[in-house]
Amino acid sequence: MFSQQPQDLVVVAGQPVTLPCTIPGYHGVVLWIKDGLALGVGRDLSGYPRYTVTGDHGSGEHHLQIQRAELMDDAVFECQAVQAAMRSRPARLTVLVPPEDPVISGGPVVSLRAGDPLNLTCHADNAKPAASIIWIRNGEVLNGAMYSKTLLRDGRRESTVSTLYLSPSNIETGQQIICKASNKAVPNGKETSVTIDIQHLPLVNLSVEPQPVLEGNLVKFHCSAKANPPVTLYRWAKGGSIIKEVSGDTYEVIVDHSFFTEPVSCEVTNPLGSTNISRNVDVYFGPRMSAEPQSLQVDLGSDAVFNCAWTGNPSLTIVWMKRGSGVVLSNENLLTLKSVRQEDAGKYVCRAVVPRVGAGEKEVSLTVNGPPTISSTQTQQALHGEKGQIKCFIRSTPPPDRIAWSWKETVLESGTSGRYTVETVTTEEGVISTLTMSNIVPADFQTIYNCTAWNSFGSDTEIIRLKEQGGSQVTLHESLPVAVIIGIAVGAFVALIVLMGTIGAFCCTRSQRSIGSAPGYALTARLHLCSPERTCKQN
Repeated sequence: MFSQQPQDLVVVAGQPVTLPCTIPGYHGVVLWIKDGLALGVGRDLSGYPRYTVTGDHGSGEHHLQIQRAELMDDAVFECQAVQAAMRSRPARLTVLVPPEDPVISGGPVVSLRAGDPLNLTCHADNAKPAASIIWIRNGEVLNGAMYSKTLLRDGRRESTVSTLYLSPSNIETGQQIICKASNKAVPNGKETSVTIDIQHLPLVNLSVEPQPVLEGNLVKFHCSAKANPPVTLYRWAKGGSIIKEVSGDTYEVIVDHSFFTEPVSCEVTNPLGSTNISRNVDVYFGPRMSAEPQSLQVDLGSDAVFNCAWTGNPSLTIVWMKRGSGVVLSNENLLTLKSVRQEDAGKYVCRAVVPRVGAGEKEVSLTVNGPPTISSTQTQQALHGEKGQIKCFIRSTPPPDRIAWSWKETVLESGTSGRYTVETVTTEEGVISTLTMSNIVPADFQTIYNCTAWNSFGSDTEIIRLKEQGGSQVTLHESLPVAVIIGIAVGAFVALIVLMGTIGAFCCTRSQRSIGSAPGYALTARLHLCSPERTCKQN
């Protein structure tokens, strides 16, 4: 059996190569087959002077050595043991042929008239595989060349032709352009070059320093040009408007945000024509509004969409929030509120932040059309025998069409009816409706009062009860007879005199002040607690 069989090999034309074949213990005839034809018998390959069978015959070594491989050696080889009826796996020997030296048509110097395009043609012939061609200028590969390949008569080698097109503005006198051809046989390639002799339009580079730059700082533009014939004129513009006060190759200016979107251009002219180049400035500036959001009024359950657009540099962050809430609703230009509820109404803020530069914000309002909502204290207080009031606070968009108070069999929307008067006041927050009752009677504390508001979207009702102020506490003149009150007051006064006498002269003056002020304070406190004004504040 084979301990070594020939393997697929790749060799460059002109180099030696060996195909191994070892059959230990076999002493019969070994044949080498090329593309199905025997090369000779045993080690006799006299018909192929570059072919030799090498190795120790006694050890079963029958290696085929080829000196200076040629294209004709590109074939399939087999090693066969005749008496043992064995044959090795077929091995493909691939012979690579390097291309001939490339040639640029019209070289080594190519001349052309000003304004004419340049077409360069380079061909690399007789290569296997076909050569790849690249064009190089100033160490950089030029893109955009066209390629074509032609198979030669031997069916193996190919010739490659590459055509490079360069516009007049992309070339200049004295440039060297290299054609480099390579394939697997010569990975490093072979090259040739031509020198260009041409007059051309200005080649312009516009530099901006410093960049980036904060708005309000000085920036220098420098317009450098290469031209043959020489430059005759520089002209500057910003956003398409000519800058008349500048005529040289340098322009200095204090920049604002407009330089970020309006490019500065430099136009350079020589006798053949002009070349124009422009640059924007990387100006850092705080947020500037480009699309202002509008306040909205939408129906309950509908969607509300706010649009807020800012410009700023570097990239800004947009945050939508509801005023008074720290919750971020959106980081996009659009804020969409789905199926709005009445509690969604309010102020919304679109805030933009440019890191380390500045911030800006815009506030809009959302008004939600829906049924009225009433918020009031369900139990309100009043004094027996005094004038009393109960209030209901109504939020409604659109405003309420009708507000009514009802109790027992009575309905009152406005004006006065008997002891009852209804007044309505409109504020920024909503509507306050007040039911005023003169001369409160005990039955008023047992009555249930309904405050109801309507608009085109529906209605809301709040039930309010009236409670006697102070609960079970009653006034002094109701709970005690007048004689008892006088007696208690006199007894307390006498007790205080006796107590002060025992303390001594040092405390006498201070005690008298206390005696003089205490009843007045107590009475004042009692009156304040029971006053109608205090009742309104508690409500």
